[in-house]
Amino acid sequence: VGPLMNYGYSNESWLLVQITAPTVLTSESVNLNAQVDWLVCEEECIPESGEFSLLVPVANKGENTPSAHADAFDEILKQVPMTSPWSGSIHTMQDQIDLTLPLSTINIEQLEDIYFYPSEYGILNHAAKQTIQLSDKELTLQLRRGDLKSNTLTQLAGVLVMQTRSDNGIITQSHSMIVEPGLRSEQSLGYLLLLALVGGLLLNIMPCVFPILSLKAFSIVQTAHESPATVRWNGIVFTAGMLSSFLVIASLLLLLRASGEAVGWGFQLQSPVFILLLTWLIFIMGLQFSGVWSFGESWMGAGQRLTRLPSTTGTFFTGVLAVVVATPCTAPFMGTALGYAITQPASIALLIFLCLCLGMGMALPWLAMSLWPGLSRYLPKPGNWMETAKQLMAFPLYATVAWLVWVLSQQIDAQSLLYALLSLVVIAMMLSIRQRFRSIFSIHVLSIVILVALSIFLIRLEPADQTVATEQNNWKIFTPAALERYRSEGKPVLVNFTAAWCITCLVNEKRVLGTPEIQAELKQKGVVYMKADWTNRNPEITQMLEQYERSGVPLYLLFSSNPQQAAMILPNILTHAIVKQHLDKL
Repeated sequence: VGPLMNYGYSNESWLLVQITAPTVLTSESVNLNAQVDWLVCEEECIPESGEFSLLVPVANKGENTPSAHADAFDEILKQVPMTSPWSGSIHTMQDQIDLTLPLSTINIEQLEDIYFYPSEYGILNHAAKQTIQLSDKELTLQLRRGDLKSNTLTQLAGVLVMQTRSDNGIITQSHSMIVEPGLRSEQSLGYLLLLALVGGLLLNIMPCVFPILSLKAFSIVQTAHESPATVRWNGIVFTAGMLSSFLVIASLLLLLRASGEAVGWGFQLQSPVFILLLTWLIFIMGLQFSGVWSFGESWMGAGQRLTRLPSTTGTFFTGVLAVVVATPCTAPFMGTALGYAITQPASIALLIFLCLCLGMGMALPWLAMSLWPGLSRYLPKPGNWMETAKQLMAFPLYATVAWLVWVLSQQIDAQSLLYALLSLVVIAMMLSIRQRFRSIFSIHVLSIVILVALSIFLIRLEPADQTVATEQNNWKIFTPAALERYRSEGKPVLVNFTAAWCITCLVNEKRVLGTPEIQAELKQKGVVYMKADWTNRNPEITQMLEQYERSGVPLYLLFSSNPQQAAMILPNILTHAIVKQHLDKL
């Protein structure tokens, strides 16, 4: 009407409300009461209200009688907006916002109409026409700015509705989106590759990677004074191990997501079997560094004949292992690159993972030290001290084993945890026997015995009962329904997306979020603190991460008391000052 536009419902409308029943229901029926206010409009608007009640029968245990409205509920649920599959970007001007989407995910030939409904008032001029511009790679929806155009726009939240033609008529799809400012497509890939490169570099200093990379540092010192060709070759092999590991993990991640699995970065550490296998491997390495066992001469000879460099195989798999252990970490700058990567075609995604980026970024310092052997003069010379250092380096590996066992304890029941610990005893016993009686037991026979024994332990793993998780005094368990409930009550909420295998998350909780100072600040401002624990696979948490274009943890979202306002995204590495600064914005 004139220069204004309202959004409303026509004909029959369904308003979905989630209702949680008490744990114990003693009566035969429950009376649901609702106080409703609405506005009836065509050319003029009439406010109306009413109080309603509905008597709902309580089913007996084991009964599952379908509701008379079940079909209608199923149909309306299909219309609820899905999480957007696109990683779009916005470009803000004085009077206009350009919402840009990649054409690779849109069938432009069958596109009938496209419209963006903003979540917040004043961001857009609702009555203005939304026009489409096409380029070779992008679709841009040009939106006129609204009454709040003088405000700085950090993100655009809303629902994008797309209508496409098909043989069966017009198909309407709606997608919820939270889009942040970005670069133009021809620039954004290079920018994100740079972010991935820097993120890969920073992975080297993350605490979860240090125990493994210390092995590489030891190897560099050990080989630094050999021929330059040997040093360069070791650096190249180590880089190849890292890139191969990134390639395999990224390919598995993309394949699982393409098959409909809700997984993200670090998904392999959500598997108890994988964690136990990794624990065994690192424990065996620690025992070797402690001198409990060693490879026989025949193995070393075979390796030398194969590669002419005895350390090649070990160097390659050190690179592989470093990446496997690094994947729980999300270093600064990685979140944006990872979130973008998993929404792109496989070729772009793999380029970002390898990139000469995440993988190459992580390998770059070690490759540089290998390709320029002149740097070796700054390293200590090999000597007897290295044997002592080697034994000391076993203890960071044992610390990694302790951490992995703790992560395992969050995923399996108590009896399975006992089996996991006993399996470590079996490994230590078998390797000690081999070292003491190597003339009697061949390494091949011993390997078969260990594999059979450990397979028995793997079969006995049982998942932990996830229903026993309890809320603590200072935090609540995250569910989308609980978040919506608190927001509808007008309460600000801080959501901490974390996991037991994410060292960065644990450090942030210990040094910042869990401190009395920050807890008092949250309490003073009435902020509900929620934890979204992603230690085990959780599709609801995965979907929430995807909504904010992330594929891993940590992620910190701060919601204001205004249910219509978009969340503030905190950095991956937290400090007291950062958290207080964001809380002050409430």
